[in-house]
Amino acid sequence: MSHQHLNIKSSLPFLDKLLDGVAVEWKALGEVMKIQRGRRLIKNQLEETGKYAVYQNSMTPLGYYHESNVKADTAFVICGGAAGEIGYSSVDFWAADDVHYLLTPDNIESKFVYYFLLTQQHNIISQVRRASVPRLSQKVIEKLYLPIPPLPVQKEIVRILDRFTELTAELTAELTARKKQYSYYREALLGFETTKGTKNTKAVAWKTLGEVGEFQRGKRFVKDDMLPEGVPCIHYGEMYTHYDTWADKAKSFLSKKLVEKKKLRVAEKGDVVIVAAGETIEDIGKGTAWLGGEGVVIHDACFSYRSPINPKYVSYFTRTRQFHDQIRRHVSSGKISAINSKGLSKVIIPIPSEKEQARIVTILDKFDTLTTSISEGLPKEIALRQQQYEYYREMLLTFPKKEGF
Repeated sequence: MSHQHLNIKSSLPFLDKLLDGVAVEWKALGEVMKIQRGRRLIKNQLEETGKYAVYQNSMTPLGYYHESNVKADTAFVICGGAAGEIGYSSVDFWAADDVHYLLTPDNIESKFVYYFLLTQQHNIISQVRRASVPRLSQKVIEKLYLPIPPLPVQKEIVRILDRFTELTAELTAELTARKKQYSYYREALLGFETTKGTKNTKAVAWKTLGEVGEFQRGKRFVKDDMLPEGVPCIHYGEMYTHYDTWADKAKSFLSKKLVEKKKLRVAEKGDVVIVAAGETIEDIGKGTAWLGGEGVVIHDACFSYRSPINPKYVSYFTRTRQFHDQIRRHVSSGKISAINSKGLSKVIIPIPSEKEQARIVTILDKFDTLTTSISEGLPKEIALRQQQYEYYREMLLTFPKKEGF
């Protein structure tokens, strides 16, 4: 799929011309438009599916209703719960009593107001009253000063910002599709099932992880021990926030003195580091193939796994439904869920030839790069489009103010 790119530098002369000499009025929102509060619906009035979405205390619809109380193309603000969130609907909807919607006059474009409110979101949220249920006063919205250029300028600003939103949505949709495709191929390639849904015992050997390799549990160190340089280490928390399928560089380090004093344990090149504790059962078991030139110290909530199996193949396997369905029965639940080496050792893994392992890894690496790599994949492009959109939004909606504002 090819993507259109809007170049900031090439667009600047056009934007300068658009905004040059524009007369802008500054008016409080409460002066120039009606800010209406929605009407409450009780739970048994809501439907799971229906024609009109019902918004109450967040941007996620609470349910659906058979009629609407707000027309399409209207900006609104959540004032209870997720107070301060800004919304816009291109279709009719029902606003409940924690929603304030803005009825604009003919000389003000509703979506222009929406984009402007997004630039003010930090200021709006700072005025939310924090209580058991966060609340935003209607007066906060009414007192916001809105720049009002001529209607054609408002429409052109909306058109430009809509295009950025569309580009980001296109990329996000593509990323979602790629992730589903990636998950499908990962399950299929590592499932080794026949067309009848039974295990293919001819193509692969089915063995437990304990039969073909061995686990080593790490030793305890704390975050305060970690340094910007020294002996490479992996803290179990970083397995959820930083590490993916494989790594050859560590994010954190320990002093050599501490490593020797505590006799901390090391995962060597070719080992798979598996996280063994987390807040939920679903968190546990994620593996990262360590491919660094030197060993890496591992935390006591992690295991290193060493075997003759391709380490990336093992790492991809730890991300399958097949793997997680097996470890679930061995996880102990409490404040923190955890699994021991005995439980991990019982997991059955399909082991094809080395050549087939390498082929599967090559295919999955391509999906992994596309969907998760910050430097090469779609997430970077989405982040860049979002930055570009925010840059334009701030620039297009920043008008000179008169003294006293």
